[in-house]
Formats: sequence, structure tokens, C-alpha cells
Amino acid sequence: MSEIAAGTPIRACVITASTRAAAGEYADRSGPLVAEGLQALGIDVGPIVVVPDGDPVGEALRGAIGAYDIVLTTGGTGLSPTDETPEQTKPLLDREVPQLAAAIAAHGVAKGVATAVLSRGLAGVAGRTLVVNLPGSRGGVKDAMAVLGPVLVHAVEQIRGGDH
Repeated sequence: MSEIAAGTPIRACVITASTRAAAGEYADRSGPLVAEGLQALGIDVGPIVVVPDGDPVGEALRGAIGAYDIVLTTGGTGLSPTDETPEQTKPLLDREVPQLAAAIAAHGVAKGVATAVLSRGLAGVAGRTLVVNLPGSRGGVKDAMAVLGPVLVHAVEQIRGGDH
């Protein structure tokens, strides 16, 4: 389990935004992949929360912010009319971390996934919680975790007041 110098474990929450998965039409495949990536980093992951697109995403975010060090959402970042994860996230952020979101999209593009530039995901800090919106596809999640893996522990250290 990853811990900051003070010995406090890093805790994360995964929120999947998918109206069809929330309705049981199919199994959530991206949320478990996010959780696996976090666990591989030694981060303690709470239960995966699966909610419909829209307002339920904001409700889940409000419940997780402050209770976890990291909240990663998956889904709802595209251009479809129901994709509202960034709109639900933005009002909750105290400070945005735009280069983190940009790096996730750039990683996908560098791998030849031209549509990665269509993701509208945000990254930022809400109180003492890092919040990052990931794409809903398994490939997008893998790309995002490749970018996040090397920086998540350091980001939490910084949010907790650690030195540079």
C-alpha cells in the first residue's frame, strides 16, 4: 500500500459514469481496470461506484471528495449529449490541473488514437482530493493510467503539504 512519509495510506475512489452499466444492461469494464491500476501502485481502493450519466455523477463526486485522496472517474467525457462528467466535476474543483488532463489525451494520440483529442476530461484539486476524469473506454483507461502512475503519489504528497 502506498503511504506518504507520515505513514497515512493513500485512499482512492473510482466512479464509473455509465447509464447503461448502472441499469445493469452490461457489466462495468472500465471501473475495475482503473481500480486494478491503482492497486498496482499500492493505493487502497474503495468500492467502485457505478452511476448514470449526469447529476448522479456530481452526487457521487460530492460524496467522495474529502473522504478519499484520489477520485478517478471513468466515462462521460466524450461529445454525446449525455456525457456530462466534466460539467459535474468543474464546479467542485478549487484548482484545475490542466496539463494532467492534456497529458492523458496526448498519450493516446501518440499511440495513434486520434479520437483521444475528443476527450473533455478534467483534472484538479477539490479540497484535499485529486480528481481526474478518465475516458470510458478500456484503451483510454490504460492510456490514462500510464500517465497517472508515475505522478499520483507525488500529487497526493503535494496536496497534503509535502515539499517539492
